[in-house]
Amino acid sequence: MSYQPPYTITPKILHLIAKIGENVGRLSVELEKSANLRLHRINRIRTIQGSLAIEGNTLTEQQITAILEGKFVIAPPREIQEARNALVTYGQLDQWQASNEQHLLDAHQLLMKGLIDKVGIYRHKGVGVMKEGQVIHMAPPANRINILMADLLSWLKTTPDHALIKSCVFHYEFEFIHPFIDGNGRMGRLWQTLILSQWNPLFTHIPVESMVYAQQQAYYQALNESTLKTDSAPFIEFMLTAILEACIADTPQVNPQESPQVIKLLRAIKGEMSREQLQGVLELKDRKSFRARYLVPALSAGLIKMTLPDKPNSSLQKYFLTKLGEQLLKGKEGEMGREQLQGELGLRCQKK
Repeated sequence: MSYQPPYTITPKILHLIAKIGENVGRLSVELEKSANLRLHRINRIRTIQGSLAIEGNTLTEQQITAILEGKFVIAPPREIQEARNALVTYGQLDQWQASNEQHLLDAHQLLMKGLIDKVGIYRHKGVGVMKEGQVIHMAPPANRINILMADLLSWLKTTPDHALIKSCVFHYEFEFIHPFIDGNGRMGRLWQTLILSQWNPLFTHIPVESMVYAQQQAYYQALNESTLKTDSAPFIEFMLTAILEACIADTPQVNPQESPQVIKLLRAIKGEMSREQLQGVLELKDRKSFRARYLVPALSAGLIKMTLPDKPNSSLQKYFLTKLGEQLLKGKEGEMGREQLQGELGLRCQKK
């Protein structure tokens, strides 16, 4: 009997798939009209920054852009190496098949080159996922890895399920197996992007990882809840929500520093403010739209932060500007001042 991962298709999952389909169709038309190669590069950098940041990498989008352009960056050597590896790896997405085991091993070799000794091979010892000094997940024994991965890749190749579902299921099962000694988190997110991009090439340029980073604690909670239930439905629901938010937020003008919605949000924040307060100031009633177009892009770009990052869904949650957000806002206000001055000077010249 072929392997079948345990998961339930809930009404919420079906609803999310339908909404994602609608937005992918809209986005395909918008991006085709814009034909914006700069947009693609921005999103690729946001994807890489988000995935690495989940693993503790502190590089900003600007620093990763500089690395891509071959410029000198002052940062820990390991973090620079991680970014270089990711840039190369994501650049080869179109050369791999998601169900091909050798392609999976080759990707791990590229992604972890110079970071660990044994790259491109499965682990030969036991590993556990640690949090605050405690083991929260003990991965299957090393002598089971080859069988488990062969079963998972065979399922991925043959399952008739929608790509959105199987990408999430694969991601969860991969993290549960933890086949490599290191790099499992970034590999799981990379391979989900690959599965999605082979369904629709648009996902090569949609920065789902940056949305996951903005909800990092909820990401881990969904993984843990799925393990406790022996059913990956909670993780599928979380990832589909992140994918939908990425699709909604990803318009031809996707750079958070150019988004009028994000700039409005930054101008609205005074000290620490709750979501309800911010929606009130901005006169926005739709909570989902506010989250996708305003809140999540600003969080993923590091322009604002949560007062309770370990409890992203807390009713006591508030948001405040980071130094980067303050600098961006100050720069925008300076641009407004210059434009106003130029307008006044032009008006005076006309009067003369």
